Amino acid sequence: MDLEIELRVDGTEHRLTVDTRTTLLDALREQLGNTSPKKGCDHGQCGACTLLLDGRRILGCLALAVAHQGADIVTAAGLTDGELHPLQRSFIAHDAFQCGYCTPGQIVSAAGMLREAGEGWPSAVSKDPNATEVVLDDEEIAERMSGNLCRCAAYANIVPAIAEVAHR
Repeated sequence: MDLEIELRVDGTEHRLTVDTRTTLLDALREQLGNTSPKKGCDHGQCGACTLLLDGRRILGCLALAVAHQGADIVTAAGLTDGELHPLQRSFIAHDAFQCGYCTPGQIVSAAGMLREAGEGWPSAVSKDPNATEVVLDDEEIAERMSGNLCRCAAYANIVPAIAEVAHR
């Protein structure tokens, strides 16, 4: 069964007709030609398809497009406004990618994670889950980014790249 939906992707409104079983990732890539989110494992385990949906991190391969009618979606390509996002610049400066496949998902996840921490959301390693301010040390960043895998093992550079932006 096909349904027509509307999505706002990286600031642009789109109307598209999707099969009700189509994931948000497949709708973005196959119907809108947005190749910023990657299809890695297609099971929600690697984070290569991480998107911001109404400002919150989600895995595009696990989200049905029809369930997000009218949503505001941001991909790594949409983080820019003509200039590179600070996280993108920091990833480049820290050589926080090797093959680059996971990089868009890492950067989108980091942007969402910084917002969550800024709102005081605790993580599994937060020293005080009731604290109003989250301290983003290396352990906290690594835990919050644990849903994003890098098969090239650029982790040694990813955490410092995120920390640089977090501590500005």
